[in-house]
Amino acid sequence: MAPKRAAPVPGLGAPRKRANKQDVRMQQSKLKFRSPAEFFAENKNIAGFDNAGKSLYTTVREFVENGLDAAEAVHVLPDILIKIEELSVHMYQQLTKTSHQEKVLDPTLYKEHVEQKRAKGIAAKNKKKAGSQMQEKDEVDDTLSDDVPLRAGSKSGTAAAATAGDADAAYLPSNMFRITVTDNGSGMPHESIPQMMGRVLAGTKYCVRQNRGKFGLGSKMALIWSKMSTGLPIEIWSQQRGQKQYSHVILDIDITNNAPNVIEQTRHSANESTPFFPSGHGTTVSLIIEGNWTSYRSKIVQYTRQMAVITPYAEFKLQFIAGSRMAEQDSRSFSVVFQRRADKMPPQAQEVKHHPSSVNQLLIKQLIDQLSESKQQSMCTVDFLHKEFSNIDRKLAERLGLELGEELADKCLEALDVDDIRRLDTLLKAAHFDPPDGNCLSPAGEYNLRLGVLKEIRPELIATHAEPAEAFEGHPFIVEVAVSLGGVSIKPGITVHRFANRIPLLFEAGNDVVTKTVLKNIPWSTYKISTTNDRIGVFVSIVSTKIPFKGTGKEYIGDDATEIRQCVRRAIMQCCIQLRSKISRRSELKDQADRRRNLIKYVPNVARALSSLWNAVSIDASTQEDEDLQAPDIRKWVQTPPTEKQLAQQLLRSVEKQDLADALEQQQAVAADGIGGRGRTKDLAEAILLLPVPRATSNALFACFPTSVDVDGKEKPGGSCSVLLLKRLAVGL
Repeated sequence: MAPKRAAPVPGLGAPRKRANKQDVRMQQSKLKFRSPAEFFAENKNIAGFDNAGKSLYTTVREFVENGLDAAEAVHVLPDILIKIEELSVHMYQQLTKTSHQEKVLDPTLYKEHVEQKRAKGIAAKNKKKAGSQMQEKDEVDDTLSDDVPLRAGSKSGTAAAATAGDADAAYLPSNMFRITVTDNGSGMPHESIPQMMGRVLAGTKYCVRQNRGKFGLGSKMALIWSKMSTGLPIEIWSQQRGQKQYSHVILDIDITNNAPNVIEQTRHSANESTPFFPSGHGTTVSLIIEGNWTSYRSKIVQYTRQMAVITPYAEFKLQFIAGSRMAEQDSRSFSVVFQRRADKMPPQAQEVKHHPSSVNQLLIKQLIDQLSESKQQSMCTVDFLHKEFSNIDRKLAERLGLELGEELADKCLEALDVDDIRRLDTLLKAAHFDPPDGNCLSPAGEYNLRLGVLKEIRPELIATHAEPAEAFEGHPFIVEVAVSLGGVSIKPGITVHRFANRIPLLFEAGNDVVTKTVLKNIPWSTYKISTTNDRIGVFVSIVSTKIPFKGTGKEYIGDDATEIRQCVRRAIMQCCIQLRSKISRRSELKDQADRRRNLIKYVPNVARALSSLWNAVSIDASTQEDEDLQAPDIRKWVQTPPTEKQLAQQLLRSVEKQDLADALEQQQAVAADGIGGRGRTKDLAEAILLLPVPRATSNALFACFPTSVDVDGKEKPGGSCSVLLLKRLAVGL
């Protein structure tokens, strides 16, 4: 009997063969590299180009922010023109030269036909389930023939309509848009335009400074999206200040080599009578991309409006031209202007050195490599700490050198090895340094933030507050907050508006530190604010040399940034404290207005009662011999009593006089709040004295009046309401 073979141990034999095969395949495969342009083209969601609609929004946003940066760089009040033109099918075919090539021979090859057939099949099944008649079912089946018409707005339907000669269908709107943004900024140098607009990660903002953008990615990603969706190039016109020529460049991008592909680059003389740029400088960028205007129209309008809030010193004009034959008469076309409200621009952000608490080993190595070869040979470690970092003076650098040891402190930078850099990084992380200075930042300012909210929201009440500069991970930041009550386009409840480096953030609001702080960490009821009934607008602007964004889209700041979260909470609560005093003041003013209205309402009745009193006293004075009634000051008024009309006029004048006195007293509060300030409103009986009767004669005066008149003007015996009122008037209280 042959001995049994041992069973193969699972996981030993077969995997060994598979591993050998994988090794062979690895050896046969070639190592490949990707250019930055290829990487971002495959991962376009990192730059905010998730889909056609988001790409349309991001393209507008990137071009607008580039224009603002260019204008602020030369300290010019920005004028931004945003033009979005929806291309008709006919226009797009002319641009791409495809109309004469597309002929639909077999409609069943196209997605449109399949989708319509599937939709009608589902409709037929639903009718059958609902108990429809057989005749209706037959009619539905007849519609499912191969002659299903294609929609003219689709690509296949467009070709079919063009083949059939349907002129109206050719003028239906497509999903292609021409985006054109014009600014009055600094312009671009003629020779640098291809590199600035056609090479990914090429930019001028690689430094420690507050910037709207930094990586030189936005406009290039718009060009990449244009190349992916339409294949059309980008077109640029630019003129620098003081030059008599402007540049015209048409370029594409070489994705594989991450290099610009210049199609045309020319210069033209600027006509003084009809200049291309009226201000003599600026840039116009235009390209055609695929988009979704229906879904992202509100986002683009909201972005432009919020940009007008945070930059009230700029003027924005947004135009949309519908892609139809009668575009001017199309109800979808519109033009809106967000006018400039202020002429005071924030100070320009300043470039600063790295703070020692924000560096790492890689950054230290990069700072050393950026120095010239001669400096690397002559500069020691102590000099490097003093000259290349902020908040390290000479004395502190020498103290740090003692901690490193004499050998490392005096070693030249060229001789530093990995261990030396590691020791230096460990010391910088452990040592204590003064926080970075916030003077390098450029916040919008309370003045501009307040004006922006007043211009666009028009609230009933508003309060603003700016926290002093603080630091997060070695980078300074400033938080500015405005809280408003009421206003246009504000719904009941809390509406949060977020800004980072003066850029509106419209997406992923639920994860943001501002939203979480507003909804969870603010006791609104303590400040007499109702989160269900009041229309509350919260505007939070954060500026920093490095915004700690979360996620790839850079649309929100995580709530794990403790310093930022606490600063946001303090700023919002300071605004709420201001609003609480204004709400109390407004309540007092409302009560004052109600009292004034009631006083004026009863002026006729009081005048009638006073007139009756005077007539009665006049009659009794002529029949009774009372020493008090015969006094000269009393007899003068008894002989010629005032009429009811005169009394009413005097009462109204007295009320207005008191209102004027209160208004003068409240002038400062009115200027501060816009709604009025504190004031006193006296009772009518206390504010007006028509007849100064001596106290000693008051009893005799009212003894002559047998009846009383109530506030409705009706006489009733034994009443005391109006008698007491008149008595207070008479005795001069």
